[in-house]
Amino acid sequence: MKPPAETKRIRLLLVDDHEVLRIGLRTLFTEAGAFQVVGEAGTMATAVAEAARLKPEVVLMDVRLPDGSGIDACRTIRADHEGTRVLFLTSFADDDAVLATILAGANGFLLKEVSSEQLIQAVKTVASGRSILDSAVTQRVLAKVRSVSSAAQHETRDPLSPQEERVLALVAEGKTNKEIALSLNLSDKTVGHYLENIFQKLQVTRRAQAAVYFTQQQSKQ
Repeated sequence: MKPPAETKRIRLLLVDDHEVLRIGLRTLFTEAGAFQVVGEAGTMATAVAEAARLKPEVVLMDVRLPDGSGIDACRTIRADHEGTRVLFLTSFADDDAVLATILAGANGFLLKEVSSEQLIQAVKTVASGRSILDSAVTQRVLAKVRSVSSAAQHETRDPLSPQEERVLALVAEGKTNKEIALSLNLSDKTVGHYLENIFQKLQVTRRAQAAVYFTQQQSKQ
């Protein structure tokens, strides 16, 4: 009689610049039994390289990394490896960041206040093909999305210039003003002026609202 087949473990890559936190996460998931921690990374560059090399099923990622953004890493990983899912675990709960992770293709967003049991279940949920978002943060973001969507149906906006559209596209990717300036060969001050014009034309006050508008327009094309 054949022995029962071993349950397939979820291949997990841990990405956080704090080594002590990675050790704690590795211990948690290893002891949980349903996971195989295949690697760790402390930078954006290493995260992208290790995801390509190790092909994990789930990447547990922080938003802020020393050499860039976990959002950029997520976008690259998801573009190159559609089967790899990304779950953000962060103490950074800004609405703009949450929306940027969604636009980058993330499959979940949790705050580090989450319990061990909830985190384990969240990774299992994401690995199974479903998405998960922190409910408190999601409610705020969705409220903004509904507000902007409703306003867009009743307001006539001045058209954006080609350069303003380029700036807005980078905002929707979660880029900072400095990153936008580098991408478009502009000064930080010039980017700030473009954003002021964009916000005024779109009649919004936050980057997240502008990003929602851009995403909605793209979906209509």
